[in-house]
Amino acid sequence: TDAVGLSMSMSEMEDPEVKGKKKRGRPGKQASNKKPRKSPMDKAVGVARGRGKANGVAQHNGDGGDPVTLFEVVKLGKSAMQSVVDEWIESYKQDRDLALLDLINFFIQCSGCRNALHQIYSMFFHQQDSGDYPLTMPGPMWKKFRYNFCEFISVLIRQCQYSIIYDEYMMDTVISLLTGLSDSQVRAFRHTSTLAAMKLMTALVNVALNLSIHQDNTQRQYEAERNKIAGKRANEKLELLLQKRKELQENQDEIENMMNSIFKGIFVHRYRDAIAEIRAICIEEIGVWMKMYSDAFLNDSYLKYVGWTLHDRQGEVRLKCLKALQNLYTNRELFPKLELFTNRFKDRIVSMTLDKEYDVAVEAIRLVTLILQGSEDALSNEDCENVYHLVYSAHRPVAVAAGEFLHRKLFSRHDPQAEEALAKRRGRSSPNGNLIRMLVLFFLESELHEHAAYLVDSLWESSQELLKDWECMAELLLEEPVQGEEVLSDRQESALIELMVCTIRQAAEAHPPVGRGTGKRVLTAKERKTQIDDKNKLTEHFIMALPMLLSKYQADSEKVANLLQIPQFFDLDVYSAGRMEKHLDALLKQIRLVVEKHIEMDVLEACSKTYSILCSEEYTIMNRVDIARSQLIDEMTDRFTHSVEELLQEAEEADDDDIYNVLSTLKRLTAFHNAHDLTRWDLFGNCYRLLKAGIEQGSMPEQIAVQALQCSHYSILWQLVKITEGAPSKDDLVALRRVVKSFLAVCQQCLSNVNTPVKEQAFMLLCDLLMIFSHQLVSGGREGLQPLVFNPDSTLQNELLNFVLDHVFIDQDDESQSMEGDEEDEANKIEALHKRRNLLAAFCKLIIYDIVDMPAAADIFKHYMKYYNDYGDIIKETLSKTRQTDKIQCAKTLILSLQQLFNELLQDQGPNLDRTSSHVSGIKELARRFALTFGLDQIKTREAVATLHKDGIEFAFKYQNPRGPEFPPINLAFLEVLSEFSSKLIRQDKKTVHSYLEKFMSESMSERREDVWLPLISYRNSLLTGGDEDHMSVTSGSSSKTGSVRSKKGRPPIHKKRIEEESSVEGSWMLRNDTLQTPGALQTPQLTSTVLRENRPAEHMPDPDSEPGSENDFVHKRGLMEDDAEPIFEDVMMSSRGQLEDMNEEFEDTMVIDLPPSRNRRERAELRPDFFDSAAMIEDESGFSMPMF
Repeated sequence: TDAVGLSMSMSEMEDPEVKGKKKRGRPGKQASNKKPRKSPMDKAVGVARGRGKANGVAQHNGDGGDPVTLFEVVKLGKSAMQSVVDEWIESYKQDRDLALLDLINFFIQCSGCRNALHQIYSMFFHQQDSGDYPLTMPGPMWKKFRYNFCEFISVLIRQCQYSIIYDEYMMDTVISLLTGLSDSQVRAFRHTSTLAAMKLMTALVNVALNLSIHQDNTQRQYEAERNKIAGKRANEKLELLLQKRKELQENQDEIENMMNSIFKGIFVHRYRDAIAEIRAICIEEIGVWMKMYSDAFLNDSYLKYVGWTLHDRQGEVRLKCLKALQNLYTNRELFPKLELFTNRFKDRIVSMTLDKEYDVAVEAIRLVTLILQGSEDALSNEDCENVYHLVYSAHRPVAVAAGEFLHRKLFSRHDPQAEEALAKRRGRSSPNGNLIRMLVLFFLESELHEHAAYLVDSLWESSQELLKDWECMAELLLEEPVQGEEVLSDRQESALIELMVCTIRQAAEAHPPVGRGTGKRVLTAKERKTQIDDKNKLTEHFIMALPMLLSKYQADSEKVANLLQIPQFFDLDVYSAGRMEKHLDALLKQIRLVVEKHIEMDVLEACSKTYSILCSEEYTIMNRVDIARSQLIDEMTDRFTHSVEELLQEAEEADDDDIYNVLSTLKRLTAFHNAHDLTRWDLFGNCYRLLKAGIEQGSMPEQIAVQALQCSHYSILWQLVKITEGAPSKDDLVALRRVVKSFLAVCQQCLSNVNTPVKEQAFMLLCDLLMIFSHQLVSGGREGLQPLVFNPDSTLQNELLNFVLDHVFIDQDDESQSMEGDEEDEANKIEALHKRRNLLAAFCKLIIYDIVDMPAAADIFKHYMKYYNDYGDIIKETLSKTRQTDKIQCAKTLILSLQQLFNELLQDQGPNLDRTSSHVSGIKELARRFALTFGLDQIKTREAVATLHKDGIEFAFKYQNPRGPEFPPINLAFLEVLSEFSSKLIRQDKKTVHSYLEKFMSESMSERREDVWLPLISYRNSLLTGGDEDHMSVTSGSSSKTGSVRSKKGRPPIHKKRIEEESSVEGSWMLRNDTLQTPGALQTPQLTSTVLRENRPAEHMPDPDSEPGSENDFVHKRGLMEDDAEPIFEDVMMSSRGQLEDMNEEFEDTMVIDLPPSRNRRERAELRPDFFDSAAMIEDESGFSMPMF
């Protein structure tokens, strides 16, 4: 056991004879030359004395309290670590046993043992975990302690490196102690000792490196002196150098023995520990060794441990692996030594760029970038493509790291001299033309055109100079083609314009696009200055370039729509400050031409928004722009009025030209009316005339009707804005009310239009206007607007509801037929669903804000289950909001929706319902879902649930069976649905509801036991069962049939009802109780010792066929002493001795440092490299395996 192992380690410290037999020393050293060891009794006395000393010297607290220990000195960190170590060394020279015991006490106390050394025996024998210990305690003091702890070990070895570490006593004892502690099942011992051992190893590696350097220097001096001619050669110096070289070699051998003991005794077992933090410590430190002393440690025999651990299930361990490798790949000189490792583990590293832990993915991408920098041939095109697409990741750090990789791969291989020569030949101001072309090609090949902003944001930090080269971008777009040079295609020009606009937005706004980041952060002074400079730069350039670009591409709607976004990022003061009004006039002229040429809504809206930005009152150019805008609106209004007159006069005889003239002008005016107040042009009158004519004649084209509805809506809103901002007269209110009333009537009539787009537009505008002109209009001290409040009558409410039922709750087949049989692709289906969701949400808002009566929601709620995937979130939110408004009315609405479904079922199947049918089960399932929405607090919902039961009982007995009283009422089966809500009644209310039920029951009903009466029997039982056990708990969520969650004896219930979604907390509690184990299980704890046990096969080995990180990896059995431990990721290193021997026959040992087995350590399986063949170590043909923890 671990206790035996510790006893062996302690006996090695205490028994001089054992020490003499097992000492690790140089050949020829005699044990008799060593100082006699004290007996265990003497050491026990020494421990008692040592507790009162720190570093062997008695110390006291500042207030005169008890003496402090070495542990407390390090924890407080008030003294310089070198002085603390120097004091301990001085005490070691005076009494090494006492000082060493003080050091042992230090390690034990750092593991959380307050009573020092004697407590370790009880913890080992009884396997008691110590709970919190210094390395896991929270707070800044304990974080500082960890740093001081590591520094103490490092300084201790550094100060002892010339004498004490070679005395074959101190280091033997410390390494034996740490090896024993690291073999414990107690986490505190294992964690603390592993950290100490790894830091000790790091310090020894540094000593070994210094010794190697000294050996090289001594060898060079010796060779130089020996090569001198005989007369000038100093024989005494040669002998001294020879003696020094021999002494250094002996010291090197001694250090190698120590490192061998730590590596084989601790590292090879702890790097696959059950605790992720322990594994992370090992991997972090081996990375330090390989970087610090690459000649000795940077070889495949050590790299394989890092490679294997790349498959660890814990992100923090994988992260340490990647960071350790980054430190190695940063040094180009080390690449030859990493070649085999790169070939073996490259695929795993590339796959980690898709790691579920974002931090790991970021570091994996950075590591791949370092590999690329070292050798471009190391990565295949497929490897690079796996990283390329990550520039579109929604997680910004991942995207930025992928952007750095993309920059290194695509934008760092150009020839600067050739680029500059080409730029001069073409008259360009920038040599980045080819790079920008390459960026455009990458964007097009990625086929994610809607994510241009993400691509720009990903490259912003690494390729900012390229992305801000707007002069070069504009030159590429404006230059004329030259013979022999490939020109940009139309598709490439569109992509370049889109990318250019995204770079302008990124520079002007200085924050990531929507979907990246947590929101706008406060910019630093430097970032703010950069933003201002970039905004001035792009404004000065595009003030002149934008009119030329618009002129070239004015016929292309897609390009123009993108280019017209640029003015919103201008610093408009530059127009007046730089006297660039002529460029403003040129821009306004081009925008006017665009408006006259296009009728696409995205182009017109872009023009309207540009005019709105340029007309801002804070800028001096406002008047100039306002005049141009007014002239444009005047012309369009005159044209619209004239074309409307012609269309209405010709009526049914109107040709396509007349319709196009009205539609094109109306589209332009509607787009401008959205952002500009055009009420002085009175567009509502002509739009209303068009709508009335369409209703009366029934022949108005649907696009004209849709645009007329939208334009009229904008006109009403602008009139409302004027009234709310000023002091309106009564005539103004009456006039606006008349307009709103007439428009609502037109919209209501349009709901019966044959054209679906017209009906949908009318419905949305009705919902919006009813919301705007509702009772909330007078809130906030606006009582004077009361004449404008409209309350929809029952007829309008019913029409709105029927529209929702006919156009929202439809099957996919019905929808396809309504689309006139057109075959929809996936994008069209998603767009249609989005439109239907908007229609439903608009109507639900009317219900939530009490504009439409709440019972209308019953027709919405009854579709909750059937259309859960499409509208479940909207319906559930509506239900939640209505309950907040009126709990009782909401409960009545819920039961009404169930009654409606039940009535529909009766109409379909008749009075003899099949209660086992899927339709009945569906209603019961819906009722169960409704019951879950009442939550766990039965007190708050008490009255609402009681009202629900009252209405349900009345409905069940509402109609008597026409065949006579001996037959059940027609709706009696509804009680089976109602019983789903019985669990939400508290005890008193169950009795009250039962009494109310009995009022409807005759004496004969209570005695009937036929199947047709089962709903009544079931409902009565649900009201009676569990009533005595209910103590008005506010957390009751289980069914009354189930009883209490746990019986009085603490056992879980034998029979459980289905687990409810909203009761997941209780459900998980019950599951935990189901899995409780008896104390008997403690007699056979899972082994966690790393010493090979005989006749103790592993209780669990992971499935070798499962992927690392898969679900199977998470079901390993945990050690009983480690409730918070995660099991190791994969047992690829838990090999039997037979496997290692078989592998050794195939591969040759390549260790740079030959680490011979230590003679004063317990024997362990010899470590042999296997050249990363981890698959061969997963299964053991001999059937022997080591226990894993």
